[in-house]
Amino acid sequence: MNETSNITSPIRVIVADDHPAVVKGIQTYMERDGHFQVVATANDTLMLAEVIDSTPCDYIFTDIGMRGIDGESNAIAFLRRLSWYSRRPKIVAVTIISQGQMLAGLIQLGIDGVVDKRDGLDCLPEAVHMIAGGSRYLSPSAKNTVDRFPSSTPACAGVLSRRELEVFHLYASGLLVEEIAERFGRSTKTIATQKRNGMRKLGLDSEVELVEYMRQIGLV
Repeated sequence: MNETSNITSPIRVIVADDHPAVVKGIQTYMERDGHFQVVATANDTLMLAEVIDSTPCDYIFTDIGMRGIDGESNAIAFLRRLSWYSRRPKIVAVTIISQGQMLAGLIQLGIDGVVDKRDGLDCLPEAVHMIAGGSRYLSPSAKNTVDRFPSSTPACAGVLSRRELEVFHLYASGLLVEEIAERFGRSTKTIATQKRNGMRKLGLDSEVELVEYMRQIGLV
């Protein structure tokens, strides 16, 4: 049975990702059998906000790693605001990020589904099928990540400030905290605090986890 056979077609979808190949791949896959129509695409969070305002849709498939509207490190602040509206499209986060605290935080925000990009495009119609039935969807890898996340640890979908993101970028480029401090004309203690606060927001407990996160979002 087709995953979407009990859903009226075509289902209107907006696809947002800052990698054009990802957008094209999702659009081609979703439109292959006529059950879905990609009514708009976006390559950053600001464009996503604009097309949501102008284009009626049923589902949004969106990356969370795109730069935020006000220079935040990701699209989560926007998605948080969008999730507050009772009459809104269903939101499916499509991400390479596999941090337990962040994925659990997305669920806590009310995001309808999370698809790990490593799980393949067939998870997208499956997500629609489950969400339409009233369930929240996690792709296999996303579910595994969330299931391993300690229930005693607070979930948080973190958003770095503009300066915290700048510090992460420079740190990823190979600069030491002392060198970053000199570049910004700040004390080493201030930069170290911004780096530590950024790690806390993202649920990163060690340098190893920080490097892995930066690798996932393409900084290294």
